[in-house]
Amino acid sequence: MGLQIPTDIPENHRLSSRALVEFFTRVDQLQLELNSFILLQDGKATAQFWRAPDRRDHPQLLFSLSKSFTSIATGIAWDNGFLDLDDKVISFFPEKKPKHISRNLANMTVHHLLSMNAGHHDNIYAEVAKEQDWVKAFLALDVEHEPGSHYLYSTHCTYMLAAIIEQVTGQNLVDFLMPRLFEPLGIPRPVWETCPQGITAGGMGLSISTESIAKFGLMLLNNGVYIGKRIVSERYVKLATTEQSDNRAGAARIDSAQGYGYQFHLCRRGCYRGDGAFGQLCFVAPEENIVIAATSGFKSMNELQTLLDLIYEHIFDRLGEDVTECLEDKIELQQQLSIMNNSVPAIKPVPAKMPMIDQNCYIMNENPHGLQKVIFHLKEKQLDLQVIYGDDRDNMLPFDFTKPMFAQDVFNKDISLHLQEVVTYAAWQDENTLRLTLFYIETPYTVTYTIIFKNELIDFQFNINVSLNIPEYTSIGELMNVQSI
Repeated sequence: MGLQIPTDIPENHRLSSRALVEFFTRVDQLQLELNSFILLQDGKATAQFWRAPDRRDHPQLLFSLSKSFTSIATGIAWDNGFLDLDDKVISFFPEKKPKHISRNLANMTVHHLLSMNAGHHDNIYAEVAKEQDWVKAFLALDVEHEPGSHYLYSTHCTYMLAAIIEQVTGQNLVDFLMPRLFEPLGIPRPVWETCPQGITAGGMGLSISTESIAKFGLMLLNNGVYIGKRIVSERYVKLATTEQSDNRAGAARIDSAQGYGYQFHLCRRGCYRGDGAFGQLCFVAPEENIVIAATSGFKSMNELQTLLDLIYEHIFDRLGEDVTECLEDKIELQQQLSIMNNSVPAIKPVPAKMPMIDQNCYIMNENPHGLQKVIFHLKEKQLDLQVIYGDDRDNMLPFDFTKPMFAQDVFNKDISLHLQEVVTYAAWQDENTLRLTLFYIETPYTVTYTIIFKNELIDFQFNINVSLNIPEYTSIGELMNVQSI
């Protein structure tokens, strides 16, 4: 297993603690929801934090940042002779080809999948994801443009790369990458979601820690080498991180209009990045010898552009200025990082008067999640909330009015429901309003249940901080006798 990333002070790497204080102050002022952040300079971590209740060693869902890992998997497969970049996509799946193979489909190659110019005109995500066989569905789609002539960001192009690797190696993608990427980088065996037929999703669904993202970035910065071990060829890294497609047409964000490589966005100043929904980030700056790894809960990817702007302004533009060590600045930086570390709800006193809810069961009105019943089990400072859906989500969620509680719950990740860690907090907002907060710490998701007690009814409000497809709702619950359940 790889060593932990060493730490150092920024002054030893041409950057002042004062510059970083100002950077994190701006992040805080702009209310950018960074959940974790690591700044690597010359291979050493000079600033880092994890926002509670997130933890250093905990895996985080990468969403589309998964694509960059699939790109490197493709490079490793290429280096080892499993495939060529100009291999035709249909050649790997003879049994799944459509009856009629168009000229454009016939000409689509691994290179086109990597560079997001396979030839589809519109977003194909929904068309593929609704089917059980994603490979067959992908190959059945119309390919309106000549491959190589039309850039279209496509998660299922990346999925096809994963399917090809699994086809030619006879291994699932994680098994293929364990001895070739994850183990050399010291990354524990990760979870990677799959399609309905069990093929690794490729373009989404990978979960690893922020430190593992940073190690991946450091390998890229070193042209495919990590701690002296060659992971992927320098030739492939060069191809992956130089322009293969023109992504400028219609781009609203400047660092998403600098060209596209092989599953990497090119950025200003010779930088490049992999990123994922809500601001998951692996940012590599070869000229500055910097890697930045971050996980976030951004409501809009415009906030990711704001973060990149701050990085250029407060880190890159400050390199080489007066870096005389200043104890006060170093102390202030550590204080600033400690402030960034905490976003959990405040503990509130339990009201002297509150509803008698122990053993109360409420039958819920129709709602988009299918929640059928909630039952409250209250003993002094502790509350167990029993939620009944009639499926794998049925659970007893523990809460405490004086401290966080740690549990497991079935909740969404990228593609589907998964059993995962949740950290819970409970607080009465007033004598009739209970707020329960659930941090699903393997994802950016923070869920809030606001429950308003009205005699024999409750208003049950479900809110989530960020989501691609998880609906918020309010449902009325009607009290019934728990013994009659």
